Amino acid sequence: MPREQLTRLTGKQNGPNCDDDDCPNLYRHEGRGSIVVQGDLYDGFAVPDGEGLVEIPEHILREAIHALGW
Repeated sequence: MPREQLTRLTGKQNGPNCDDDDCPNLYRHEGRGSIVVQGDLYDGFAVPDGEGLVEIPEHILREAIHALGW
């Protein structure tokens, strides 16, 4: 999915060392009703082909929940 189809939900609290593309973030894909997660790769266990694990700070989830009004 092209990036322009995503609405960025987070990014205001990442700090001075983050720009728009290099820190954990959550995005919403309105057409699919899904959330896209950007974070550090996590290799704590194996997942099925076609899936991946990322690790993001808790404050990113809290910020996204607030942005969605949940």
